[in-house]
Amino acid sequence: MTEKAQHKPNALWENIKVIIQALVLAMVIRTVLFQPFTIPSGSMMPTLLVGDYLFVNKFAYGYSKYSLPFSPNLFNGRIFASEPARGDIVVFRFPPNPEIDYIKRVIGLPGDHVQVTDGILYINGNPVPRQPDGTFNSDYRLDPGKDVPVFRETLDNGVSYDTLDQTENSRGDNTREFIVPEGHYFMMGDNRDNSLDSRFDVGFVPAENLVGRASIIFFSLGNDTPFREIWKWPANMRWDRLFKSVE
Repeated sequence: MTEKAQHKPNALWENIKVIIQALVLAMVIRTVLFQPFTIPSGSMMPTLLVGDYLFVNKFAYGYSKYSLPFSPNLFNGRIFASEPARGDIVVFRFPPNPEIDYIKRVIGLPGDHVQVTDGILYINGNPVPRQPDGTFNSDYRLDPGKDVPVFRETLDNGVSYDTLDQTENSRGDNTREFIVPEGHYFMMGDNRDNSLDSRFDVGFVPAENLVGRASIIFFSLGNDTPFREIWKWPANMRWDRLFKSVE
């Protein structure tokens, strides 16, 4: 009896240690390596859809205070920093309110001149080539575009991606020329007529605000299906998007 009584507390303590170690490991992974992120709006359609769940690579660009939980002021700028490439899809903190996460595509690098004229994107005076690439239909209730024209853009570094042109002559189809300051980036959504990005309130994004590069979609639910409604998963799962690389 005495041996059993002594054995049970030891077993309990071992289980507690395993749980603590697992929690610490999960915190380290989330803080240093990868962070899960959910797509909340249609601003990156057709590349990213509402209901996509993806991992963000947090070590891709190094670390700032925004890489850490609660964003403590432990240091300024970035450590182990590296530059994002033009065309990367990036999660960053919204400059006017850094408590909010945004996700957009890097279009302008420091020193670039960026402008949109008649719906055509210009970088450093050169039009970005775009070709018609079919149409897009959304299953998102708040943005139910049907047969929206798709155009495939190709940047000067070879990165190619689809964009949407929902409305001709929209507010973002003709802009002033933006000159990207040193240490900042110009971001745009692929859903060009329905994206609050650097053309508007977002403005230039400081390097410090970068959280990480979108890496892989690990889960995806369509038709505005809440994650908690597990019984609806089989009918609304986007099976073709599971474990799909983000480009």
